[in-house]
Amino acid sequence: MRVWTNKILFPFKRRLNLFIQSLIVLSLISFSIQTLPNVDLRVQKALDYFELVSVAIFSTEYLLRIVITKNPLKYLLSFYGLTDLLAIAPFYLATSIDLRSIRIFRLFRLFRIFKLLKYNEAINRVSEAFKEIKNELVVFGVATLFLLYISAVGIYYFENPVQPEKFKSVFHSMWWAVTTLTTVGYGDMYPMTVGGKIFTSIIVFIGMGTIAVPTGLFATAFSKTYINDRD
Repeated sequence: MRVWTNKILFPFKRRLNLFIQSLIVLSLISFSIQTLPNVDLRVQKALDYFELVSVAIFSTEYLLRIVITKNPLKYLLSFYGLTDLLAIAPFYLATSIDLRSIRIFRLFRLFRIFKLLKYNEAINRVSEAFKEIKNELVVFGVATLFLLYISAVGIYYFENPVQPEKFKSVFHSMWWAVTTLTTVGYGDMYPMTVGGKIFTSIIVFIGMGTIAVPTGLFATAFSKTYINDRD
């Protein structure tokens, strides 16, 4: 009976997950558009309506997960459970802090491992090195994209009130996030507020670790693969 039920529910669960993931992406795009200056009133109303619908769907999903899961407390205290709650809580609490951007962390469920092609002996060694750390590389790669977005959102809230001409929106702040995370720092966009400077310092240190860790992992894996081939 359980096998038969799972066969029926699996396609539905898969479609539901894809729908929720697509809704998360659209919600992030909607949130980013709302930060643009001089948004048309009709567009703003449409975005507000979309936010209302999306929050209703996210809330329903959150409640269903609590009811369906075997251990509700474990889900509530888990990373995804807390993320799901924080993503919808500001809407109901009407706080000044908008946490919709953290919905991006839910996209960690999208992680999939891609197969690497094999060509010649040299590329095979590189391929084996990548395979050795493929999980870590996928996590770091996607996490870096998430971090870029979160950084842009953070600096936008810190600097937009005092530098509206430079940090006009999350999209405009994305350039700052790229130059700061890569520790390039062109100097064309820099924080002026105390909060912005502290936030920038944190992002710089995180950026150095984000670049260094995958490089070290690949170097270790490649050396290990090369030694194994020679043996």
